[in-house]
Amino acid sequence: MGTDECHERDRRDADRKEQALHPLSLYWSPDFDGHDVGAGHPESAARLRAIRERLERGGQWERYHRVEARAATTDELALIHPPRYIRWLDETISRGAPVVDGGDTAVSTGSFQAARKVVGAGLQAVDDVLAGETVCAFILGRPPGHHALPVQAMGFCLFANVALAARYALQAHRVERVAIIDWDVHHGNGTQDIFYGDDRVEYISTHEFPLFPGTGAADEIGTGPGRGYTLNFPLSAGQKDDDFLSIFEGPLAEALQSYRPELLFVSAGFDAHVNDPLGHMNVTTEGFEAMTRVVTRLAEELCGGRVISFLEGGYDLEGLSGSVSRHLAVLAADDRAGGRDGDAP
Repeated sequence: MGTDECHERDRRDADRKEQALHPLSLYWSPDFDGHDVGAGHPESAARLRAIRERLERGGQWERYHRVEARAATTDELALIHPPRYIRWLDETISRGAPVVDGGDTAVSTGSFQAARKVVGAGLQAVDDVLAGETVCAFILGRPPGHHALPVQAMGFCLFANVALAARYALQAHRVERVAIIDWDVHHGNGTQDIFYGDDRVEYISTHEFPLFPGTGAADEIGTGPGRGYTLNFPLSAGQKDDDFLSIFEGPLAEALQSYRPELLFVSAGFDAHVNDPLGHMNVTTEGFEAMTRVVTRLAEELCGGRVISFLEGGYDLEGLSGSVSRHLAVLAADDRAGGRDGDAP
């Protein structure tokens, strides 16, 4: 893209942002609670309840625009998942199977609908952000998605939520380049695998290593046309806010500035929090806020501020809810609007 084209795109982006009806929209559904994973499972409906209670207590739930998610169609799911996998998943869940991967991806009779709604929420968000209805979007849904492979559920994930939204933007809206930042403590093996050979998607991940699922080494950089467009930053246990911020403000920012995405996605897992039971990192609530500030600053510079963020992991309810509250406050530019939430610890 030439200099004049870049300037014209930047002008259009600024115009769309100025005209947007909402700084931030939340996409949610009561059907997300129907994904019942059983007592004691970390990825429970209590996660969303804790987040909503925190947002209600701080006035954010009423302040932000809310959209009830629609269910993705089979054709939309088939942008990544073959119809045979979609049918198998539906039938397996309908028969009452307790898990779908032989491991810890628990399901119930409401799980298929919940999973379709998460995907549908992401597609709605793409439509709304690219139409200028909202600047940023947050998918407050479950089950998460970044471990799901095209024909395999794993790691609590059924469908590849963020990957489906990214491919939808590329195909339905003719977007040329998108980037996905994944800061979940676990590497997003599914997202990486789906776009490993695709130069239209830059995938950047910070994650604890070694840890489930065992992928995400620094030398995993893509293949064919996608070579160089996968960037992994594997981190040893115990890393703190400054360790993550040095990556975000350094090589991550440089990669995005070179790539110049038209739309920025975040796989926002909060399980690198210092109190999370499934990770071994020491990121604070304030650390997630600071990481979000870097992301929004880059989005302002590169793509008209457009960010679509998906909830992934995060299993300490206090750490999760407080971090999501801060994440949303930054996405909504509450501090500039005079309405920043003060409830998060």
